[in-house]
Amino acid sequence: MQAADTYAADDRWLLDLDLVGFAREIDALGRSLRSEQGDDDMEHLQGVVMASDVCAFVGLATMWMEPNVLTVLAICLWSHSRFTMLGHHIGHGTYNRLDKNNVYNNRTFAVGGLWRRAVDWFDWMLPEAWMVHHNHSHHYRLGEVADPDNIAHASRSWKNKEGMFIVAMHTWKWAFGGPQTYKEWKLSSLRKQRQQLPPGTVDPQEPMSLNQAVKLDREGRGIFQLQEYMNRVMIPYVLRFLMIPLPLAVFGPHFYVHGLANLVLGDVLAQIQDYIIITPQHAGSDLYRFEHGCKPNSPTFYLRAVISTANCCTGGDVNDFLHGYGNYQIEHHLWPDLSMLSMRKAQPQVKAICKRYGVPYVQEHIFVRFKKAFDIATCREKMRWFPVELERKADFMDWKDDIVMAV
Repeated sequence: MQAADTYAADDRWLLDLDLVGFAREIDALGRSLRSEQGDDDMEHLQGVVMASDVCAFVGLATMWMEPNVLTVLAICLWSHSRFTMLGHHIGHGTYNRLDKNNVYNNRTFAVGGLWRRAVDWFDWMLPEAWMVHHNHSHHYRLGEVADPDNIAHASRSWKNKEGMFIVAMHTWKWAFGGPQTYKEWKLSSLRKQRQQLPPGTVDPQEPMSLNQAVKLDREGRGIFQLQEYMNRVMIPYVLRFLMIPLPLAVFGPHFYVHGLANLVLGDVLAQIQDYIIITPQHAGSDLYRFEHGCKPNSPTFYLRAVISTANCCTGGDVNDFLHGYGNYQIEHHLWPDLSMLSMRKAQPQVKAICKRYGVPYVQEHIFVRFKKAFDIATCREKMRWFPVELERKADFMDWKDDIVMAV
């Protein structure tokens, strides 16, 4: 081991870390929390669903009016809650065991066809594709170059980085989220067949934007056909904007226009809100990046879940709802299958374990974190690289991105 003075001051905590002991306590806490889950967690989920439905009712019932704060905000929170709380957590299989009626089971919720998608969680991304992209590519590759939420890597090709950061904030779901998740879904089918990617096609570690998807399709190098993507993912959601206000046209064309405008503005505002919440979760000069993959649920996996993730202000139903429970991101990455209520219970306990072992636990206000994410995306600051020589080599794992492994 190298001398302590060869490391940056912010990295020296690693020299005295009992990684195995830390992982043992984290794992034990996760097991305990899972065993305690039950009716309270389902009641909490039902409360979130009810709040989401109320937002939907208020937004749709008032969208005939000229665009206004109440309607746009209600539609925004409807979209925000379906994505960040319902689609996200149900997609992890969080409530599979708890929900006796299988309403919130990830094998049926929003998947299996357009009707379920429209009823349960309608967004710019195909739910099946989102689950592969987020549950596997992000959660198991956290802080690596292959992590699709690694904004330091995703923003490398941006020419006007400040301008692109602002544009992305308003358009990220359809300009990046939809095509990127669909790419990961297509790659997963190759993984299941253990096929190697054809030369000259997509790089699995490079982000996929709508612009890139168009370019690759024209050159015949795409991993999916653009028309297939448009027909299956994007066009149905665009038609939603046109069809929902149709009944208002009976009362006059201006009412239809009001409804359309409110829906569009609510959707854009939801993209902004979710961008502000999601982008800072794994970006900041106080968070780590990694050169190698690691085994799921290994001591290194648990450590990375903490030191490459930031929490925001936690506690309170309204506060947590507005954050989409993304303010418990550290706990979520430690145990993706825990309910939203369990993450709230876990947060102070995880923070206490980190304090005992000297592991940095980053928690700041959402707008402080957003500024740090902006600094990373625009190269004003850089993420920390974890010292490779201090990694636990027994936990390393080669994901073989070019020859895909079964998911």
